[in-house]
Amino acid sequence: MQRPKRWVPALLGAGVAAALALGGCSADGPVTAAGGAGVERAEQQAVATSAAVTTTPAAGAVDVAPGVPASVTVAGGSLVEVALTNPDGKRVAGNLAADKKSWVTTEDLGYGKTYTWSGTATGADGAAVPLAGAFTTAKPKRQVGASINTGDGQTYGVAMPIAVTFDAAVKDKVAAEQALEVETSVPTEGAWAWLDDRRAHWRPKEYWKPGTQVTVTVDIYGRDLGGGTYGRADLTSAFTIGRSQVVQANTQTHRMVVLRDGVPVMDFPASMGLDSDPGRVTRSGTHVVMSKHATYGMTNPKYDYENVVVPWAVRISNNGEFVHGYAPSIPQQGKRNVSHGCINLSPTNAKAYYDTALPGDPVEITGSTQQLGPADGDYYDWAIPWSQWTTMAATNN
Repeated sequence: MQRPKRWVPALLGAGVAAALALGGCSADGPVTAAGGAGVERAEQQAVATSAAVTTTPAAGAVDVAPGVPASVTVAGGSLVEVALTNPDGKRVAGNLAADKKSWVTTEDLGYGKTYTWSGTATGADGAAVPLAGAFTTAKPKRQVGASINTGDGQTYGVAMPIAVTFDAAVKDKVAAEQALEVETSVPTEGAWAWLDDRRAHWRPKEYWKPGTQVTVTVDIYGRDLGGGTYGRADLTSAFTIGRSQVVQANTQTHRMVVLRDGVPVMDFPASMGLDSDPGRVTRSGTHVVMSKHATYGMTNPKYDYENVVVPWAVRISNNGEFVHGYAPSIPQQGKRNVSHGCINLSPTNAKAYYDTALPGDPVEITGSTQQLGPADGDYYDWAIPWSQWTTMAATNN
């Protein structure tokens, strides 16, 4: 930029004026208009660069996991057009960023297919740079699917664990766990834990807050789960946590109390598992309501009974424990334990409880000599201390 010219008195001689003009060409003096434009053009040409385009996966890549988004980025320019086509010439859906510096796929790719890049980027120098190259996705040796224990639009109790069950053993649990996500409408501390090679459960540190909206995503399609095994399909589940209802049953007092939002609303005499027989003891620990049945046939060959039908049965574990009505034990209810592990109530009281129970409600049992644990099947999640639960995540091992 030129500095302002100094005023020169007219009485100065031509020689003095010429000397001043020559002095103006010193290093810190003004630059002529012609010279300045030339310098600026030279600087612009030095700065202008060609576009540097990067495609991911790179051209020639093979065994690409199709569940991982493909993308294009550009440095020193912008993307004009991007296309990724499958072997049939169909374009894969994608999104171009507002600044035109990147593009990413918005749909999954297929297994065992070759995809081709095409399009154009323009550099700061105005030159067009074509997009080119192709890559091939993996063809899995086998595929594994998964299921979620929660249903869309359903309401569950405050102890409900989230269970993702794979239909085959998972070799790379870290990769599988990274594909699992739990979103909640209110901040909720929780963690994944692997109960075995097929089952990953998520539960909060404390009981859920009533009214929490929960969305579970199982994003396993196209992901390498180890040993040449890839995920078969993605899954989602969105549900709501209902009111807080907690059952507290004590094998020594022979009572079952129901608290709703912390307030006792029912207090029933009960008979639980016979204390003197380890095979009949009702397990202590936090159980979880799993299902409800207006009538249920009880069978236990070890104790010589088959299809004994009971009313208003609420399953609280997979080891045969229920809360249910049983008229023959009414004389013992509130006094002694005579059942084969279930919580016996009168049919009337069982119906009153049955009508209020939700899957996911906690049933906290105390006082017995046996503890709920892995041998009792789902759900024993709350029997595991939080400090231990957090060590059972694949990403922590």
